[in-house]
Amino acid sequence: MKRESKPAKPKIHPTRLELLGMFIRGSKRHFALSIALNAVAVAISFVTPLLVGYIVDYVTYLKTGADKPVNRTIELIIGATQRVFGTSSVLLTGAIAVCVCAVFAAVITFLYRRILATASETFVKTARDTLFDHVQRLPFKWHTEHQTGDIIQRCTSDVETTRNFITNQLVTILRTIIMMVAAMYILFTINVPLAVVVAAFIPVIVVYSYFFSKKLAKQFLELDNAEGALTINVQENLTGVRVIRAFGREKHETEKFDGLNDKYSDIWVRYGKTMSLFWSVGDAASAANLLVVVAVGAIFAARGSISIGDMLVFITCTQQIMWPVRQMGRTLSEMTKASVSLKRLGEILGAEAETEPETALKPPMNGDIVFNDVSFEYTPSQVAAQEGEAETETRVPHDVIRHLNLTVKGGTTLGILGATGSGKSTLTYLLTRLFDVPDGGGSITVGGVDVRAINRHYLRENIGLVLQEPFLFSKTIAENIAITEDGETDTDRVRAKARVASIDDDIAAFEHGYETKIGERGVTLSGGQKQRVAIARTLMKESPVMIFDDSMSALDMETDRRIRDGLRAATGTATVIIISHRVATLMTADNIAVLEDGHISEFGTHAELLALGGHYRRVYDIQSSIDS
Repeated sequence: MKRESKPAKPKIHPTRLELLGMFIRGSKRHFALSIALNAVAVAISFVTPLLVGYIVDYVTYLKTGADKPVNRTIELIIGATQRVFGTSSVLLTGAIAVCVCAVFAAVITFLYRRILATASETFVKTARDTLFDHVQRLPFKWHTEHQTGDIIQRCTSDVETTRNFITNQLVTILRTIIMMVAAMYILFTINVPLAVVVAAFIPVIVVYSYFFSKKLAKQFLELDNAEGALTINVQENLTGVRVIRAFGREKHETEKFDGLNDKYSDIWVRYGKTMSLFWSVGDAASAANLLVVVAVGAIFAARGSISIGDMLVFITCTQQIMWPVRQMGRTLSEMTKASVSLKRLGEILGAEAETEPETALKPPMNGDIVFNDVSFEYTPSQVAAQEGEAETETRVPHDVIRHLNLTVKGGTTLGILGATGSGKSTLTYLLTRLFDVPDGGGSITVGGVDVRAINRHYLRENIGLVLQEPFLFSKTIAENIAITEDGETDTDRVRAKARVASIDDDIAAFEHGYETKIGERGVTLSGGQKQRVAIARTLMKESPVMIFDDSMSALDMETDRRIRDGLRAATGTATVIIISHRVATLMTADNIAVLEDGHISEFGTHAELLALGGHYRRVYDIQSSIDS
């Protein structure tokens, strides 16, 4: 199915009804038509027992209703059937009318199911489009605070739960209401006392179903959370399979999965027991209702207060409405499930997406980059997510950057040296606005323009970024390198960038060359090969600003040197920032900044920093002695 229109922009903190309205907007006509056809099908379902009752009474009394009034609708149907089929026998006419109603009901049901299926798929497609579009626009900060497995579980399982309720349970509710109204109207027109007996059982069943639904809702919430934990565990194991194998943690991870799976299964067992109790009580209530109707109806029939045909109508209609009424409990249960799922989906759509004001700027990006008195700290939840632990009340914000001042001249190359956790990568996040500098936290400007005033998409489009652990897609090598290109891939250009990244020879050695599928997250490539493919991918953009965030850490010294030599020619007039732990990678930069504890402790050329005899010199001496 093609995407017909851009998903509607979600309202901040949408209610459940607003979410449903958002998801159902593309299928309103289909749902309306299916409900109308459903009502017609219900009407036909009650015509059949009325016809059968009429025929039974006719046989009993051997006349067409002289001793008792005949339902006006039945008179019209019998009359129309006689005119169409030219029959004079009431019995034959009644039989033909029953057959015609059965065929007509089958056609209506077919159309209803077909249209409902279209409405269902349109609904779920709209929901997925809306969720995916919104998740794509959520800030990086939000993604650092939420686990991928939980997001996937919400966008799949919770969407399916909501779809199931809307396309099945909600339609069932409407059908039940229509059936109850139609049935009680028919029954009250036949015999009021007996109709009261039938009606008396309905509120009892509905109330008992409601109380059961409350208990089922609590258990379903536990199920949803347990399923989310299970999904997260599977997702982490599949993406971290090499680490698990490398450390021989298969048994530990299997035991961990077994524990989560046992918990999930136990909750399902408890849920099944509750449902079993619900259905057994419902069966007893329905059987009691039918028993009372038959007993009281038999007494009335013996007294002549009701005919045999009408008695048959009563029994049939009672059976017809008892099952939907019993289903109300399950429907209410599904409603509570959908309510929980909608709440979880609302938490995603209620998260504020990145937006751009009309005044957002698109200035030239080849000017000086200036960090002016910049300070930044991660929130406790972000710290917990980075450390893979749960957030606690005692966890404090992590101060990363403190009053940092740094200028990168346009068209020059800056090297940044710093220990792990010194804030090197955070600088790139702030420059690309993956995180924004907080109010009062200083400013970052490009060519004199604050990055917070620049259009995010434009900013990121003009900054090429290579991370230490690059993400590669399950595509060919050529497609990964040219992933930022629109239209047909320029093969010669791809090869040229691959040569600069010193990966061309490696690719040529593969059986399928540039058409080699690299597997999920580039699993078939080594760490150094993935980094070089990512470098080639960034060079394809030819951005005016390029950042290499420890992107040559997995390379040997010789490959590192070849890439640096190639970069000097390939980047041209671009402003280049190279972040590394390795002095040899940085020594040819125009200037080098040493980052310690969130601020710049040393700044200058390679020779100047060596002469300074500070931290840079100590690192240089240590690495030189190791390399020698």
